[in-house]
Amino acid sequence: MSTALPPRPRQVSSSKAHISIVASIYNSEFTDALVENATDELKTILPHATISVARVPGAFEIPVASAAILSSDQKPNVLIALGLIIRGKTQHGDLVGESVTNSLQQLACDTKIPVIHEVLLVDDEKQAYARCVGSELNRGREAARSAHTMIELFSALGLHQDNKKKSTRSYPSNA
Repeated sequence: MSTALPPRPRQVSSSKAHISIVASIYNSEFTDALVENATDELKTILPHATISVARVPGAFEIPVASAAILSSDQKPNVLIALGLIIRGKTQHGDLVGESVTNSLQQLACDTKIPVIHEVLLVDDEKQAYARCVGSELNRGREAARSAHTMIELFSALGLHQDNKKKSTRSYPSNA
């Protein structure tokens, strides 16, 4: 586990990328802070990007909402998944965390659209506060910086759907 945020990119991006955030409502004190920190950071480092936010009941619903967004006509350039699972006395939190992780990774590989995974599994509220609200380990800002890096990388590789040429071929209307 890292103990500090990665550095902010040196240059502000001019990309007009579309970024989707899917965030859980459960543990809203913390997930609201993740969303706010991620969007604030995105507005700073990707000021020309459009950001859409979809809220789902809990972490378990994040993958299905993400799949729907990634299969829509308006695919984002990157999707950020934000949620918080506080480990309890049973294995439920670990099972949800593993399921979400595997599902998000599969979505990213299947769609070739980067999915930034910040659905956090923590032991207690102290860890949740440090990662969601605090400034030193803030995973919302880290997610935004990772999204920036992936947008720039995919753009440099020519992999953004904006870079794909659309057919200009005309078909006869009476064919």
